[in-house]
Amino acid sequence: MNFVWFILIGLVAGWLGGLIVKGSGSGFWINLLVGVVGAVLGGWLMGLAGAGGYGLLWQLIVAVIGAVVLLLIVSLFTRKRA
Repeated sequence: MNFVWFILIGLVAGWLGGLIVKGSGSGFWINLLVGVVGAVLGGWLMGLAGAGGYGLLWQLIVAVIGAVVLLLIVSLFTRKRA
């Protein structure tokens, strides 16, 4: 059941990250996928930093931060040239 919550939090984080990082042109599905990957990376990095917290809100905040950072990195590589 934890895996299902993890996926749902990652999907919501990807959606919120896509709203925060506007104009990247990645698309809805890519934002959701990047949100799941960002949730994994964000949780892992926060665990390494010792800034762990508990609860749904904390997990969502960490996942959104990870998704936003990852979306910014993806937008650097997928930016269209004029």
